[in-house]
Amino acid sequence: MNSYERFAHVYDELMTDIPYDTYVEWVMQYAPCDSFPKLLDIGCGTGVLAAMFAQAGYHVSGLDLSEDMLSVAQERFSAMGLSIPLFAMSMDELEGFEALDVAVIPIDSLNYVREEAAVIETLQRIYKALRNGGQLFFDVHSLFKMNDIFLDGPFTYDDGDITYVWHTEPTDEAHAIASQITFFVREQSGLFERFDEEHYQRSYAPEQYVTWLQQIGFSDVTVTADWSNEAPEDDSERIFIRAVK
Repeated sequence: MNSYERFAHVYDELMTDIPYDTYVEWVMQYAPCDSFPKLLDIGCGTGVLAAMFAQAGYHVSGLDLSEDMLSVAQERFSAMGLSIPLFAMSMDELEGFEALDVAVIPIDSLNYVREEAAVIETLQRIYKALRNGGQLFFDVHSLFKMNDIFLDGPFTYDDGDITYVWHTEPTDEAHAIASQITFFVREQSGLFERFDEEHYQRSYAPEQYVTWLQQIGFSDVTVTADWSNEAPEDDSERIFIRAVK
């Protein structure tokens, strides 16, 4: 089992503080599911949110670059009796989708797209895949979180079965970080297996995302922060953006 495959299997344990219900409520506030709208979960990971959208009444598809993540997602859907098509694809190469009612890029997945041109390409391809009136929802790390909070490490976690030590350093690019995470995961034998992960994330100012969206053709762009309907402040950590084609 390779490193990223191991990470896919511990990912859910590390995301227990994410209020997924609130994410679904945010989307449903603007895109009700009473007519079974077509929803694409971009960067769907292990499928937690995709499953919740499907249970709420959306006609869901999911894509992720990691086949290991998609394998875990498929196991989840099968156990829940859900039929959700999954696609292994980089979001900046998104193709084959049309007339979508909703596209979501949840839980800072867009921050894993390293190059500015690739971020713009991602937004352009989503615009093309949406129907007129279709909506895009995504969230990203704030610059405050990238430049201050993430660099105030190292961070540690230990629940008895999973332990990690997380070091984060700035890169040569603005508002970008490289994280090295060492995991120790308890096996059935009681012994711990070590594996290492390296992750790169980059973010931009909310105003930059708005400019790109408007240049592409999106309208009615709204920006909020930290799981609320409030505008971002200097110490906001997570930025939420909604745009309409």
